[in-house]
Amino acid sequence: MKTIKKTFDAVKFMRQQRDKLSKKLSKMTKEEILEYFKKRKTQTKIKPCA
Repeated sequence: MKTIKKTFDAVKFMRQQRDKLSKKLSKMTKEEILEYFKKRKTQTKIKPCA
């Protein structure tokens, strides 16, 4: 059986992004959070797929 060395750890990346976002959002009010996601929605071109 071959051992494959991972060059990208998706779980580690997801956790880092979640922690980064949580830290940013924790300093915002409810209204600021809503505005952040509205603005982010128009800036982001990547669409999630199932």
